[in-house]
Amino acid sequence: MRALVLERRGELALRDIDLPSEMGADDVRIALHTVGICGSDVHYYTHGRIGSFVVEAPMVLGHEASGTVIAVGSRVRHLAVGDRVCMEPGIPDLASRASKLGLYNVDPAVRFWATPPVHGVLTAETVHPASFTFKLPDAVSFAEAAMVEPFAVGMQAAARARITPGDVAVVIGCGPIGIMVALAALAGGCSRVLISDVSAPKLAVAAGYDGLVPIDVTRESLRDRVAAETTGWGADIVFEASGSPRAYADLFPVLRPGGAVVLVGLPVEPIQFDVNAAISREARVETVFRYANVFDRALALIASGKVDLKPLVSATFAFEDSVAAFQRAAQGRPEDIKLQIRVAP
Repeated sequence: MRALVLERRGELALRDIDLPSEMGADDVRIALHTVGICGSDVHYYTHGRIGSFVVEAPMVLGHEASGTVIAVGSRVRHLAVGDRVCMEPGIPDLASRASKLGLYNVDPAVRFWATPPVHGVLTAETVHPASFTFKLPDAVSFAEAAMVEPFAVGMQAAARARITPGDVAVVIGCGPIGIMVALAALAGGCSRVLISDVSAPKLAVAAGYDGLVPIDVTRESLRDRVAAETTGWGADIVFEASGSPRAYADLFPVLRPGGAVVLVGLPVEPIQFDVNAAISREARVETVFRYANVFDRALALIASGKVDLKPLVSATFAFEDSVAAFQRAAQGRPEDIKLQIRVAP
């Protein structure tokens, strides 16, 4: 099938490639419609690796996806040909110890789209387990459905935070994941969420949401603004969603005593972590790796209208322009939040 293939670091090609196509009794075959470009896709393109995951052979990119069911396995009952769907891209070993504990997102055996050596779905069709495929409500578009996957990261972060209704949160980083974390925190019960960044265009998008308070850290101190917003007490929860080592200096100074820090962004450089500051506040520190058991609830929140992701789509590219789409994503334009590729003709 024709696909967007990462040949090696810095080299993409739209070409035919042999992909697994055998469908089992519990699988569905899906014609892809929309695929989002994730920061991890871009990182594999620009760096060729993320931690221990290294691109050592040509790999199809893309894991934020929606499409239409075109065939169903003999044991599939909840989906039918013609259903519009989105897909959870990580396939764990359901018999593993991690899965039995409900932690399938950290199962070492998980096969996750577009994570070496597993191919992604920037191609015409894919076969996927029906149990990780979700029918779309009529109110959810293909473009929104392709953002369920990153929004699920926000949902996981909100769940790890253990939000109490009325909490005030800070999100450091106003990229796509940062905004989705902030929206999930609001949906989870936060009274307001302060979100910081250096990009005025991204903060302007965040400002369009009720309950989000944008903070441009090129113009004002995050510490001073949080102190002013909380009468000096500090935020109940601080989500780090930028991945920037510089952000760690503000984690604990803006957190109230006994508050929670949730680490979402993956730093690409070494960080300095102030253990003394964490201990003196008796802070609870949580981490997020992908998500588990939240995909259907993320879709339900979008379908309800309580979470509107449509303003986050900055541009949509035709499949034939996929290379150009990744070149733009690699530029990191300050006005871009989510770029998507429409695979369907």
